[in-house]
Amino acid sequence: MEDITHPPMEQLQDLEYCIDSNPSWAETILLAFQNYILMLGTNVMIPSLIVPAMGGDNGDKARVIQTLLFVAGLNTLLQALFGTRLPAVVGGSFAYVVPIAYIVGDSSLQRITDSHERFLHTMRAIQGALIVASSIQIILGYSQVWGLLSRFFSPLGMAPVVGLVGLGLFQRGFPVLGECVEIGLPMLILVIGSSQYLKHVRLFRDLPIFERFPVLICGTIVWIYSVILTASGAYRHKPIKTQLSCRTDRANLITTAPWFKFPYPLQWGPPTFSAGHSFAMMAAVFVSMVESTGAYKAAARLAIATPPPAYVLSRGIGWQGIGVLLNGLFGTTTGATVAVENVGLLGLTRVGSRRVVQISAGFMIFFSTLGKFGAVFASIPIPIFAALYCILFGLVASVGLSFLQFTNMNSMRNLIITGLSLFLGLSIPQFFNEYWNPTRRGLVHSNAGWFNAIMNTIFSSPVTVSLAVAVFLDNTLEVEKSKKDRGMPWWVKFRTFRGDNRNEEFYTLPFNLNRFFPPT
Repeated sequence: MEDITHPPMEQLQDLEYCIDSNPSWAETILLAFQNYILMLGTNVMIPSLIVPAMGGDNGDKARVIQTLLFVAGLNTLLQALFGTRLPAVVGGSFAYVVPIAYIVGDSSLQRITDSHERFLHTMRAIQGALIVASSIQIILGYSQVWGLLSRFFSPLGMAPVVGLVGLGLFQRGFPVLGECVEIGLPMLILVIGSSQYLKHVRLFRDLPIFERFPVLICGTIVWIYSVILTASGAYRHKPIKTQLSCRTDRANLITTAPWFKFPYPLQWGPPTFSAGHSFAMMAAVFVSMVESTGAYKAAARLAIATPPPAYVLSRGIGWQGIGVLLNGLFGTTTGATVAVENVGLLGLTRVGSRRVVQISAGFMIFFSTLGKFGAVFASIPIPIFAALYCILFGLVASVGLSFLQFTNMNSMRNLIITGLSLFLGLSIPQFFNEYWNPTRRGLVHSNAGWFNAIMNTIFSSPVTVSLAVAVFLDNTLEVEKSKKDRGMPWWVKFRTFRGDNRNEEFYTLPFNLNRFFPPT
């Protein structure tokens, strides 16, 4: 027992920069650009999946990607300044794919014969649904209801939830990497090698460049390699799926993107509103709230901050609701959520600085208006991002499991809750996903399409299923005599803003705004 040297720790110590400490300006700018490059993967994939189904062409897809990046920059900046103030990138979300597929398949829209007209009308329907659904998140956030619900969360309940924020995205890791293994696998090996085995190599001014910039260094090498493969004709006679995954010129983003385009609200025309569409979209908003809550918990730990108090969590959810509203007004085809891969990057680079994320928001806005330049970076093959996801999603999952250090894992009660919530959190969504595709519309297929979309959206989310199981069991099984085993003595002081002196350091609003919005 005398040899045990790793007692439970409220804050991680193995990071170079915490939430309110900053690297040099040159290092900060490079780190911010690295965050921008990383978030491109998801924010290019979503429009690439949805826009063709809506009837849009390559020009429409390029414009939607620009708009999504622009709004992601705004949402990230607002969240880092006025929301949770954590170093979290807020981008597009796959949680919205099911209700959007329901809207795309609406018979009234499918009857439109002209493809571009169908794209515009579908976009306006999606915008209307997002605008209405955002009100749920705004109300739950600013009314502090979400914060009140978070008081039922314990370290035991949050461990599987945050764990599945990473593990639940396993299908976007190696299965996507394997679509072009000659690009994805070298990227995976290079990132692991440079960030872990070469992390102590310091070539410039005592800076560990391989640990700080693995995405930029390895991404550039593999990207050039993929350009050479494309130019040499290696994929000329390959199947279409392989060409789409491997080639650097198949997305047609560079040729179709305008040189300069400034996104603006209602650029696709006035939104249209439908009760069924709005109800379906509310399910995606709820799922994204749950997933973002887990991501905020992970981001706080990787930024060496205290767990966000209920008041701060509600504030962040409220601002995220405003982000969904902006997504609806601008027309991005999806809502807002925390980018899990960028949360993982905090740990990989050991830099949890808020300033880095704020500047990365500036890159998102800047390159989204300069279409050609942004399209060059957006043409990076997706398997390169998938290789990064294998590492970063796994890192976030391990952060979730680290919450178990505050619980008694010699308790059979705790073992059952943890195991059941992890297993069902993976198993139930997998079952639902096997039945879902854009034509069959999922396991639940009643005559009410909006109801089908709601059920399929909720039960296709590993984090949402895990939260429901973990929180229910944790708050109903031997609650009173298990307070210490659940980790509540450690958690309770972080429930309120003034419960711990460090909260003020990490979460106080800028510009002395706490005078007008006093924390509770």
